[in-house]
Amino acid sequence: MRKRDSIRQFGREIASLHASLDELYHSWAKTLGITGPQWKIMLVLADAGDDNELSVGNVSKILNVEASFVTTQSKILEKQGLIHRRTSRRDGRIVNMSLTHRALAHLEVLAPRRDSLNEFIFAEFAPGELDELSGKLFSLKERLEKARLQVAGP
Repeated sequence: MRKRDSIRQFGREIASLHASLDELYHSWAKTLGITGPQWKIMLVLADAGDDNELSVGNVSKILNVEASFVTTQSKILEKQGLIHRRTSRRDGRIVNMSLTHRALAHLEVLAPRRDSLNEFIFAEFAPGELDELSGKLFSLKERLEKARLQVAGP
Protein backbone atom coordinates (compact mmCIF):
# COMPACT_ATOMS: atom_id res chain seq x y z
CA MET A 1 0.00 0.00 0.00
CA ARG A 2 2.89 2.38 0.74
CA LYS A 3 4.25 2.07 -2.82
CA ARG A 4 0.82 2.86 -4.24
CA ASP A 5 0.67 6.03 -2.10
CA SER A 6 4.15 7.03 -3.26
CA ILE A 7 3.18 6.52 -6.89
CA ARG A 8 0.05 8.64 -6.44
CA GLN A 9 2.07 11.36 -4.72
CA PHE A 10 4.64 11.24 -7.51
CA GLY A 11 1.83 11.65 -10.08
CA ARG A 12 0.45 14.65 -8.20
CA GLU A 13 3.91 16.26 -8.06
CA ILE A 14 4.47 15.73 -11.78
CA ALA A 15 1.05 17.23 -12.55
CA SER A 16 1.85 20.20 -10.33
CA LEU A 17 5.24 20.66 -12.01
CA HIS A 18 3.55 20.57 -15.40
CA ALA A 19 1.04 23.24 -14.34
CA SER A 20 3.80 25.43 -12.92
CA LEU A 21 5.86 25.10 -16.11
CA ASP A 22 2.82 25.99 -18.21
CA GLU A 23 2.28 29.12 -16.12
CA LEU A 24 5.94 30.05 -16.48
CA TYR A 25 5.82 29.50 -20.26
CA HIS A 26 2.67 31.61 -20.45
CA SER A 27 4.46 34.45 -18.63
CA TRP A 28 7.42 34.33 -21.03
CA ALA A 29 5.04 34.08 -23.99
CA LYS A 30 3.24 37.26 -22.94
CA THR A 31 6.47 39.21 -23.52
CA LEU A 32 5.98 38.47 -27.24
CA GLY A 33 2.19 38.59 -27.28
CA ILE A 34 1.88 34.87 -28.01
CA THR A 35 0.44 31.84 -26.21
CA GLY A 36 2.24 29.36 -23.99
CA PRO A 37 2.06 26.56 -26.59
CA GLN A 38 3.45 28.93 -29.23
CA TRP A 39 6.30 29.77 -26.84
CA LYS A 40 7.03 26.05 -26.50
CA ILE A 41 7.28 25.73 -30.29
CA MET A 42 9.76 28.60 -30.34
CA LEU A 43 11.84 27.01 -27.56
CA VAL A 44 12.00 23.72 -29.44
CA LEU A 45 13.20 25.57 -32.55
CA ALA A 46 15.72 27.54 -30.48
CA ASP A 47 17.14 24.25 -29.19
CA ALA A 48 17.29 22.72 -32.69
CA GLY A 49 21.00 23.32 -33.11
CA ASP A 50 23.06 25.35 -35.50
CA ASP A 51 20.49 25.73 -38.25
CA ASN A 52 17.56 26.14 -35.79
CA GLU A 53 15.38 24.25 -38.26
CA LEU A 54 13.00 21.39 -37.62
CA SER A 55 10.06 19.88 -39.45
CA VAL A 56 6.51 20.26 -38.23
CA GLY A 57 6.51 16.50 -37.60
CA ASN A 58 9.63 16.61 -35.45
CA VAL A 59 8.29 19.52 -33.38
CA SER A 60 5.00 17.69 -32.85
CA LYS A 61 6.87 14.60 -31.63
CA ILE A 62 9.03 16.61 -29.25
CA LEU A 63 6.02 18.42 -27.78
CA ASN A 64 3.81 15.31 -27.90
CA VAL A 65 1.05 17.11 -29.80
CA GLU A 66 -0.65 16.57 -33.14
CA ALA A 67 1.17 17.85 -36.22
CA SER A 68 -1.99 19.74 -37.24
CA PHE A 69 -1.75 21.74 -34.00
CA VAL A 70 1.88 22.67 -34.74
CA THR A 71 0.90 23.60 -38.30
CA THR A 72 -1.88 25.90 -37.13
CA GLN A 73 0.20 27.56 -34.42
CA SER A 74 3.28 27.91 -36.62
CA LYS A 75 1.23 29.73 -39.26
CA ILE A 76 0.19 32.23 -36.60
CA LEU A 77 3.82 32.63 -35.50
CA GLU A 78 4.83 33.12 -39.14
CA LYS A 79 2.26 35.91 -39.57
CA GLN A 80 3.72 37.56 -36.46
CA GLY A 81 7.19 37.45 -37.99
CA LEU A 82 8.60 35.01 -35.42
CA ILE A 83 9.23 31.91 -37.51
CA HIS A 84 9.94 30.99 -41.12
CA ARG A 85 8.08 28.08 -42.70
CA ARG A 86 9.59 26.46 -45.80
CA THR A 87 8.57 23.44 -47.80
CA SER A 88 11.38 20.90 -47.91
CA ARG A 89 13.25 20.72 -51.22
CA ARG A 90 13.58 16.94 -50.78
CA ASP A 91 9.94 16.22 -49.96
CA GLY A 92 7.12 18.66 -50.70
CA ARG A 93 4.99 17.14 -47.94
CA ILE A 94 7.42 18.28 -45.25
CA VAL A 95 7.42 21.82 -43.86
CA ASN A 96 10.54 22.95 -42.05
CA MET A 97 10.46 25.77 -39.53
CA SER A 98 13.08 28.09 -38.09
CA LEU A 99 13.15 31.18 -35.92
CA THR A 100 13.40 34.60 -37.53
CA HIS A 101 16.10 37.10 -36.60
CA ARG A 102 13.42 38.99 -34.65
CA ALA A 103 12.60 35.92 -32.56
CA LEU A 104 16.27 35.12 -31.98
CA ALA A 105 16.93 38.70 -30.89
CA HIS A 106 14.02 38.59 -28.43
CA LEU A 107 15.23 35.31 -26.95
CA GLU A 108 18.71 36.80 -26.64
CA VAL A 109 17.34 39.79 -24.70
CA LEU A 110 15.46 37.44 -22.38
CA ALA A 111 18.40 35.05 -21.91
CA PRO A 112 19.93 36.72 -18.81
CA ARG A 113 16.54 36.74 -17.03
CA ARG A 114 15.84 33.15 -18.02
CA ASP A 115 19.34 32.05 -16.93
CA SER A 116 18.91 33.77 -13.57
CA LEU A 117 15.53 32.15 -13.04
CA ASN A 118 16.93 28.72 -13.98
CA GLU A 119 19.76 29.19 -11.47
CA PHE A 120 17.14 29.88 -8.79
CA ILE A 121 14.89 26.98 -9.77
CA PHE A 122 17.68 24.40 -9.96
CA ALA A 123 19.87 25.72 -7.13
CA GLU A 124 19.44 22.54 -5.04
CA PHE A 125 20.97 20.28 -7.70
CA ALA A 126 24.64 19.38 -7.47
CA PRO A 127 26.60 19.00 -10.71
CA GLY A 128 25.34 15.92 -12.54
CA GLU A 129 22.18 15.50 -10.47
CA LEU A 130 19.98 17.35 -12.94
CA ASP A 131 21.32 15.20 -15.78
CA GLU A 132 20.65 12.08 -13.71
CA LEU A 133 17.10 13.20 -12.91
CA SER A 134 16.48 14.06 -16.56
CA GLY A 135 17.67 10.62 -17.59
CA LYS A 136 15.39 8.90 -15.10
CA LEU A 137 12.42 11.01 -16.19
CA PHE A 138 13.15 10.17 -19.83
CA SER A 139 13.22 6.48 -18.95
CA LEU A 140 9.96 6.85 -17.04
CA LYS A 141 8.38 8.62 -20.02
CA GLU A 142 9.41 5.75 -22.31
CA ARG A 143 7.95 3.16 -19.92
CA LEU A 144 4.73 5.17 -19.59
CA GLU A 145 4.42 5.23 -23.36
CA LYS A 146 4.85 1.44 -23.49
CA ALA A 147 2.27 1.03 -20.73
CA ARG A 148 -0.14 3.33 -22.58
CA LEU A 149 0.20 1.18 -25.68
CA GLN A 150 -0.45 -1.98 -23.63
CA VAL A 151 -3.59 -0.48 -22.12
CA ALA A 152 -4.80 0.72 -25.53
CA GLY A 153 -4.49 -2.83 -26.82
CA PRO A 154 -4.28 -3.98 -30.42
